Amino acid sequence: MSSRPVADPLVGRLVDGRYRVRSRIARGGMATVYLATDLRLERRVALKVMHHHLSDDDRFQTRFIQEARAAAGLSDPNVVSVFDQGQDGDIAYLVMEHLPGTTLRDLLNDTKRLSIDQAVTVMHAVLAGLASAHRAGFIHRDVKPENVLLAEDGRIKIGDFGLARATSANTASGQQLLGTIAYLAPELVTQGTADARTDIYALGIMLYEMLTGEQPYQGEQPMQIAYQHATEQVPRPSFKNPAVPEQLDELVLWSTERTPDERPADAQAMLERLREIEHDLGITPLPPRGHAASPAASDADYDVDGETALLPPSMDPPGATSVLPGTGPIASAQVAPSSNAERLRVKTRRRHARGWWAVIVVLALAIAAGGTGWWFGSGPGSMVTVPEFAADTTFEQAAAELAGLDVQAVEEPENSLDVPAGRFISIQPESGARLYPGDTVTITTSLGPAPVTLSSMRDMSRQQVEDYAADSIITVSDDVGQRFDPREAGTVIDAQITPRGADESYGCLDGCGAHQGDAMAITVSAGPVPDVAGQSADQARQQLEEAGLQVAETAEREYSASVPAGSALRITPNPEETTLSPGDDVTLVESLGPPPVPVPSVKGMTRDEAVAALEAEGFSVTFNGLWNAWPDDWTTVTGSDPAAGTELVPSQTEVTIYRLIAIQGVARI
Repeated sequence: MSSRPVADPLVGRLVDGRYRVRSRIARGGMATVYLATDLRLERRVALKVMHHHLSDDDRFQTRFIQEARAAAGLSDPNVVSVFDQGQDGDIAYLVMEHLPGTTLRDLLNDTKRLSIDQAVTVMHAVLAGLASAHRAGFIHRDVKPENVLLAEDGRIKIGDFGLARATSANTASGQQLLGTIAYLAPELVTQGTADARTDIYALGIMLYEMLTGEQPYQGEQPMQIAYQHATEQVPRPSFKNPAVPEQLDELVLWSTERTPDERPADAQAMLERLREIEHDLGITPLPPRGHAASPAASDADYDVDGETALLPPSMDPPGATSVLPGTGPIASAQVAPSSNAERLRVKTRRRHARGWWAVIVVLALAIAAGGTGWWFGSGPGSMVTVPEFAADTTFEQAAAELAGLDVQAVEEPENSLDVPAGRFISIQPESGARLYPGDTVTITTSLGPAPVTLSSMRDMSRQQVEDYAADSIITVSDDVGQRFDPREAGTVIDAQITPRGADESYGCLDGCGAHQGDAMAITVSAGPVPDVAGQSADQARQQLEEAGLQVAETAEREYSASVPAGSALRITPNPEETTLSPGDDVTLVESLGPPPVPVPSVKGMTRDEAVAALEAEGFSVTFNGLWNAWPDDWTTVTGSDPAAGTELVPSQTEVTIYRLIAIQGVARI
């Protein structure tokens, strides 16, 4: 038997005599958003209603009103508009523009990552909206994909300025700020301060996620991610997605600098740089299409929590946000008790205050009575001092020493480039601190350098490999090898990793595992060895020397039927069989022309037979012209000049033949 869902009592209700609630869109920790109809203007709107358990809190009421005023003060086509704010009995509400469509988060969940054109289009629209907010003196403080709305008609808007405050309110005063850990700027983590550059950092993280399909920092606990924001540099998106152009790589790195002064001053500055990138890449931002709802969707299509076209930031799923120290005081607007309910709340708070004073008096008497016993029994009089430990101390040694003081030690290993694995790094509380017996201290020990996984570097340039290695804290040797190779000059053709403290190296061109602090030696292509076959000897020698090869003064020579004498045949050693590098010694091989052949013997042949035999070997033939008067059968060749067996170059030699003619028994030469 399935249980039926509990109906929302606000659905169907007429709020403030004007807004008819149709269905619930989403629910978060501070408010619920409904789809409603504005009966006065006959249009659909998004009605954001603060939860009842917060409506009695003046601070939350004030903050709710501030949200309406902050957003209503912004008029920009890329910012979700706020139309109205009010209170109907126990309902505090504000009325926002309703955008049927989806959110950037939903689009990323579906597509994992966006194309370059889509990412630029979304970033252009969001920057334009935030630039308007920054000019008006507001910062958003909660920029993330859940707040970017993609309408069915292609419009892109940034919504929910519920955390927005004036950019001049830049002090931490004990207030609290709701912000998504994945997009928190380092200064929010370390100092609790924020300004327009805090939004810029979140935009850089969001751009990285759009280009790669994942967030740059991962962790099981929110504080792990916050620590990475404060201590690490966001990597280049192209390491995860090689299709990302260098200009967008640099934009992400610029906007996510850990030091705020090194980021763009505001959204307008970043937008101007993005426009330059659009011009360089030939990109014209166009409205992207997400998985928007059908235009014919009914009100019921929106009655699903968390799966709607409008998802305000305060509607985040559990665990997506964290409470951090605020960066500015919330205006303490005093709401006059204008109703019986308000006056009742004031009286109740006064009664609670009087009761607390009585409790405080009783506690003070109890503390005074037991003070002496506490001081010597379990107070400061019984405390021990955390000792100092040498750099080569192991955890077992430190734990044993602390156990003698009745203090428990907990090991917390972390990677370190400087401290050998298993050795002491630090202790918390620090040496010299006072602890009670039974307290726990945390000893941080070294795991050694952190392991890294390097992807294939094949076909990368030297600069790309050096940047990649630097991001992985791998040191690249300045002594870069060169080798002649068919690939383009400057292309990395070999990469060798030498582990820290070791002598032997191993190949890593196609990717490998390594550790931070390891050394890398790379070899780049010097281009192919020049092909000098057929060139004159002088030209060949000059070209080889310009390529960096050392050519021997004396050339080798050999016959060639196809290459004229004096031209280059090749070099030795053969580049196809031997690896050559600039500076290597080679020898030029020159052609002597065609090889000589022996003159064939034509003695005893007829005139025509002798001519055919000599010409077949490539010789030209001559004889006395009077011989042509005699039939061939009457002729007999008796010899040649040059004589048979003489080795000559046929193309350069003419052979003369002699004959014997027999007439009526008389021999005649």
